[in-house]
Amino acid sequence: MSSPGGDARSPGGKREDGPANPAVIAFLLATAAAVGGFLFGFDSSVINGAVDAIESEWDLGSFVVGFVVSSALLGCAAGAWFAGPLGDRIGRVRVMLIVSVLFVLSGLGSALAFGPVDLIVWRLTGGLAIGAASVIAPAYIAEIAPARMRGRLGSLQQMAIVLGIFTALVADYFIARVSDGGASGEFPLGGTAWRWMFASELVPAVLYGVIALMIPESPRYLMKKRRTSEARRVLKRVMDPAEVDAKIDDIARSLAEDRPVRLSDLRGPRLGLLPIVWVGILLSVFQQFVGINVIFYYSTSLWQSVGFSEGDAMLTSVINSLVNVVFTLVAIALIDRIGRRRLLLGGAVGMAVSLTVLAVCFGTAPVVDGEPALGDVAGPLALVAANTFVASFAATWGPVVWVLLGEMFNNFIRAAALAVGAATQWIANFVITTTFPAISGVSLGAAYGLYALFAVLALVFVVRAVPETKGRELEDMDELASPRARA
Repeated sequence: MSSPGGDARSPGGKREDGPANPAVIAFLLATAAAVGGFLFGFDSSVINGAVDAIESEWDLGSFVVGFVVSSALLGCAAGAWFAGPLGDRIGRVRVMLIVSVLFVLSGLGSALAFGPVDLIVWRLTGGLAIGAASVIAPAYIAEIAPARMRGRLGSLQQMAIVLGIFTALVADYFIARVSDGGASGEFPLGGTAWRWMFASELVPAVLYGVIALMIPESPRYLMKKRRTSEARRVLKRVMDPAEVDAKIDDIARSLAEDRPVRLSDLRGPRLGLLPIVWVGILLSVFQQFVGINVIFYYSTSLWQSVGFSEGDAMLTSVINSLVNVVFTLVAIALIDRIGRRRLLLGGAVGMAVSLTVLAVCFGTAPVVDGEPALGDVAGPLALVAANTFVASFAATWGPVVWVLLGEMFNNFIRAAALAVGAATQWIANFVITTTFPAISGVSLGAAYGLYALFAVLALVFVVRAVPETKGRELEDMDELASPRARA
């Protein structure tokens, strides 16, 4: 087992005389790094099945419930902000180890929480880990992946996220089913069921730490630290050995002015930032403002509010998540074939239509006991529309935005720009997640109508501003300033 940043071993522990297929090694390393994405999805969604139980046990109001759910996102913003500079200072792999420890603390602390205040503290801790993972994993994957595979390997991060979401919701479902009284009931091993939902995170969190001890450091980080021989050994494992020297020269040229990256490096002529940084920020905002995480944080409560039983609502949430997984595989198959822009355009159209259908279903449903009651037609139609929305997002905006954030910035500004983009994403997520209980309390139709409007605006934004990065080397990303990049 290698130490972080040490010699170049594969995740299986084999040295340079092991398997020689560079594509396989690149895939294994990207998969290992993407376990952080799995924990990202797991930690952020495991609260889905616990929301109503926590609200009932501690007698919380709608605003407090929204803040308990979304509090992790404030930690996400901070974690994303500091992970890039920290990764530049101590290495990508060491940041992964820190992330593993934070996930362990979050899962254990949340399971043992005494009330909403300390639960918020532990959710913030988990948020720090999620935010850091959201930056460090795509950066590592982009820096380890050959250009021809970078879209597919970068999509592994989103694949891991959706698998984490799916696993968390399945765990919630089965923990509630085997407990006497659902999420609020007694788990067979003792304690309240919702506490075991949080505790289930400990297994993947510890596994992530073990994996981080087994993978090599990013070759670009090694080059920045003048550890050229180590960088060469890593590159020999993930690309054709005949291309390694040229790649080393490319990286060296791109880092010729190497110095600690400052936010001032992101300054540009328009509104204080470089145009490409604004593209990253707005991609992050639109990815969240379409309301995707309302589905993954509140879906169990949402479906219960329109007449589903707790068990059926949890099962519906699992189905939503399974759709998410399946269509993320579609994105992985397509992203390096048809490009990033086309996927974003198609996804925006699909989300706008499905969200509009949801807005109409919820907005026109008769109100019974203060909640919309979906009938025999509107109920199935809303379920189809919700899954269509998830499918449209999963096949496009979910993975593509993370791939773009990992690859669209040049080497010199990548860490800082990715930190800004990811932090913006978490702030946008916080805004949507915190406000949903209040807006939906007034009108579910209005909430989904608002998200549909943002999907339309996202479509316009992609048409006007988002560049295509398919097939470009990371060292060539300066060219994205040219209008030709959007062709």
